[in-house]
Amino acid sequence: MIILHIETSTHVCSVALSENNRCIFSISNDEGMNHAAMLSSFIQEALVLLKSMDKKLNAVAVSSGPGSYTGLRIGVSTAKGLCYGLNIPLISISTLEIMTIAAMQLPNIIADNSCFIPMIDARRMEVYDAVFDEKMNLIRQVTADIITEDAFSEFLQNKRVYFFGNGSAKCKTLIHFTNACFLDNIDPLAENMIQPALQKYKENKFEDIAYFEPFYLKEFQTTLPKI
Repeated sequence: MIILHIETSTHVCSVALSENNRCIFSISNDEGMNHAAMLSSFIQEALVLLKSMDKKLNAVAVSSGPGSYTGLRIGVSTAKGLCYGLNIPLISISTLEIMTIAAMQLPNIIADNSCFIPMIDARRMEVYDAVFDEKMNLIRQVTADIITEDAFSEFLQNKRVYFFGNGSAKCKTLIHFTNACFLDNIDPLAENMIQPALQKYKENKFEDIAYFEPFYLKEFQTTLPKI
């Protein structure tokens, strides 16, 4: 089972190849929003490797958001084009789920009686987030939150709470519960899509290539340049 994984929802552009549950290729760049230029090159490298192994793709998995409007459009449109051209299924994985998988793999993480809150920066004091328990169950749906001193207090009072992602820095100066733990350098990477993508493939949970759209959470807003 060969799946190509594409992650472009934040400042990181990331591509991976998996064979069953094993990563056989991974490449990423976190130097900024240059996904349009980098993504095709990364995919080409993956496909050249696949050809050298005399194997073919069975599916493409893409990060579905929330995240950068432009980044998500680039990733999803590329994934849909590949699936259409190769006549293979499209799988979508939540960006916040991808980040949580990465966080739970870190050493010294105490999962018991804990919850995990991935955060993506949505400008000012707002973040896109969700809440997962220690078994990766979604216990609060994806939402856009304004960070205050009392944010997530219903979880912090009784559980150890891990905050991570590029939006979590906003919490450090405001949230002072002893149960709050902040994890640095957790970005959504394609290699962390492997397990949920494989599971969705086995369950035939595919997206409609013609109509699938990223989960932006909020409508795209244009701003006029300052004169």
